[in-house]
Amino acid sequence: MTHYLKLSSSFLLILLVISSCKSIKTKESISQKEDWIQLFNGKNLDDWDIKFTGEKLNHNYKNTFRAENNMLRVVYDDYENFDNKFGHLYYKTPYSYYKLVFDYRFTGTQTKGGSTSNNRNSGVMLHSQSAESNEFNQNFPVSIEFQLLGGLNNNQERPTANVCTPGTILTYNNKVDYKHCINSNSKTYNGNQWVHAEAIVKGGESMTFIIENDTVLKFKKPQIGETFTKKKKRGERWEKWGMNQNKWEQKTKEIITQGYIALQAESQPVDFKNIKLLNLCGCKDPKAKNYKSYYIKENNTDCEY
Repeated sequence: MTHYLKLSSSFLLILLVISSCKSIKTKESISQKEDWIQLFNGKNLDDWDIKFTGEKLNHNYKNTFRAENNMLRVVYDDYENFDNKFGHLYYKTPYSYYKLVFDYRFTGTQTKGGSTSNNRNSGVMLHSQSAESNEFNQNFPVSIEFQLLGGLNNNQERPTANVCTPGTILTYNNKVDYKHCINSNSKTYNGNQWVHAEAIVKGGESMTFIIENDTVLKFKKPQIGETFTKKKKRGERWEKWGMNQNKWEQKTKEIITQGYIALQAESQPVDFKNIKLLNLCGCKDPKAKNYKSYYIKENNTDCEY
């Protein structure tokens, strides 16, 4: 009888250890599971705002932005001339620390009237001002642009995943760089194939651009640009983009820590799909139900217990 009790106790102890290990393992796997947010539902433009140059908020000028066949499309079928109708499609929620992934491809030919530099050219705006805060005749939002370029089949290099800076500047190679666009080291993509792109955004610290799993560009400290003067011979010509100079020059060199994500329409047809985001900011308390081990920025006000 004593032997039986000892055996039972040992058996119970083993069960307890197994159960505890299983519980720990489950908790760890939950904290590591990535909660991706699908920005595009594949059906319509719900959760997105639209702003075109010279048009009211959420007027989809000439049906340029379309949801078709699980793609978010920029289409110019109804245009006779581009007429500088720059458009941007803004996701409803601003983010600070996150990973953004998407696929894109260029289609068709550039719309008549678009700048030659915008042939096979589009972009995704990061840390952007909101759609409603744009001026009525503003061409581009103050933002950091993840520029998308396609090759022109002319035997010349034309990298994609460059960075352009409408109303902004940044630190590149450890110094503030005032160039409007800085090229990545990506290869040139001729043709209309799908290209996989990623951006790792760390608030006002840094951004990293990735194409087909290859890191092609890194830079730091995105910030509001300076006002151009003849003496400095550098800075932003705010009026050129239709931006309110008085509003933005007061924020010169202010680090941009968060903002909206916007898809660009600037005369070249382009398709986007598989647009999703992994928020890297959240509860970092391991005791909380919604703790995630991959968070890199703490926001413990979101913790749930």
